[in-house]
Amino acid sequence: MNNVVWKLLKKNISVAQIAGYALANLAGVIIIMTGLQLYRDVTAGGGDDDDLLSTDDYMILSPKVTGLGALSGGGKGFSTADIDDLKAQTWVKAVGEFKTAEFNVSAGVNFGGRGMSTQLFLESVPDEFMDVNLRGWNFDPLSSDEVPIIISKDYLALYNFGFAASRSLPRISESMVGMVPIELSLGGNGRRYNINGRIVGFSSRLNTIAVPESFLDWANDTFSDESHSEPSRLIVKVDNPGNPAIQRYLADHDYEVAGDNSGIARASYVMGIITSAVVGIGAVISVLSIVILLLSISLLMQKNRDKISSLVLLGYSPYQVAGYYIRVVAWVNIIIFAVSAVSLLIIRQAWNPTLAEMGMEGSSPVISLITGAAIMLAVTVVNILYIRRSALRC
Repeated sequence: MNNVVWKLLKKNISVAQIAGYALANLAGVIIIMTGLQLYRDVTAGGGDDDDLLSTDDYMILSPKVTGLGALSGGGKGFSTADIDDLKAQTWVKAVGEFKTAEFNVSAGVNFGGRGMSTQLFLESVPDEFMDVNLRGWNFDPLSSDEVPIIISKDYLALYNFGFAASRSLPRISESMVGMVPIELSLGGNGRRYNINGRIVGFSSRLNTIAVPESFLDWANDTFSDESHSEPSRLIVKVDNPGNPAIQRYLADHDYEVAGDNSGIARASYVMGIITSAVVGIGAVISVLSIVILLLSISLLMQKNRDKISSLVLLGYSPYQVAGYYIRVVAWVNIIIFAVSAVSLLIIRQAWNPTLAEMGMEGSSPVISLITGAAIMLAVTVVNILYIRRSALRC
């Protein structure tokens, strides 16, 4: 009996309309899934916060120095009002202050039977802005007998390939550098104090010699006879470094960015815009395909109005009649998702080799597949509700 009912109802189903809907929706879903996956693969990089197109980034700001700098009044720091104004910007996620040693510091090392010493500068930033493992990153003036130090990776490269090479000194690796003995000599305010230092890590983000804030606060209070000055540098976590609003703000306030990577930032911003445009186009195509299907269903129900009324009089409920059409739409949507998923996995192979050559691992397609499945599930639910509503009206 069910076969007879189905043969009766399917006579007015337009295969061309169903195929048109399937092809349009297929194109829309593939565009959305592919655009999302491409963006995720490119931004995934190697898993580092400082990857090529990371959505979050860190900027180190300082006031522009003009003329003779501090001698001409151009060496001011950031006031509390400046920092509060910066924190109020919508693109700012967090702001950290660089604290500077306000006393004399010299460091001496002795290895390979040869020793050297130099004047040094020390700074500190809040721990949340560090990009290295902070294990052992603490200092207690009452119990600690050494100061943990983090330096820029560039400094180690300069030593190995510049200073050490010209002085016939041994080169050292990152794994060995923690073994190099360092003696810090702190002086100021009529006092002198020697303490051991130990390099515990290297930073790609901070171009400085960093020590724990607890150490610098204690040392400044002990060896400095001056009031604490305004910070001359800030580290800012931003949501998208390519945002044009950032460049306008920096230009209006005469701020400079250390190690300016505006080219990469603009690439990140443009990539985000392109991805949004591509996904938007896919969404519009999908919505239009759904409208096409709903119009087709409405027309189909009108053509079968008499047949549906007769079936209802024979004891079939409107929901039973609607179930035949629902199964057709559900199977079409399942096929659309399956083809879209296979297409995504095939298409992404076009850019995977290029990303691999750039040292970028890409990301798992699971999120993109889940997104596609969610879209098709939502489309199916809309279709089912509309078919059942149309059946009740007949």
